[in-house]
Amino acid sequence: MQTVWLTGAEWLAVLRIGLGLWWLESWRHKDKKGWFERGTGIAWAADVAGKHRWPQVKKGFDAVVAPRPRLMAHVVVHSELALGLGLVSGFLTPIALVGGLLLNLLYLVLMIHDWAEQGQNAMMALISLVALFALSWQTWSLDSVIGLFL
Repeated sequence: MQTVWLTGAEWLAVLRIGLGLWWLESWRHKDKKGWFERGTGIAWAADVAGKHRWPQVKKGFDAVVAPRPRLMAHVVVHSELALGLGLVSGFLTPIALVGGLLLNLLYLVLMIHDWAEQGQNAMMALISLVALFALSWQTWSLDSVIGLFL
């Protein structure tokens, strides 16, 4: 593959690292005190799920998230941190890419009516797919250094 400046594998690593930085920014800008102490993040999601056009979303939210709001707040916030760190460092990269793809798809379904959120989640999901199927962990990653996922 002919590219300008970097090799194709290096450009894929740039894409993976950029996605990781996007996840880290998502984690950084969250009001953690609000999420963990006041439950603002889960309360907001409950409101969105309650008004959702697909009744299955509210049923799923009520079954999985609503009974354990504090745990789910930690799962969401710490998942974004773990995804960002994993993708930037290239550690357990395929797992981080699949996890990020699933989280983006969940966000995409929850926010089906919000076009601004849809664009971000669609782009992050697309980058995850490209980075996953192009084996983006082969360059500039801890996975390549220690010989994981060859």
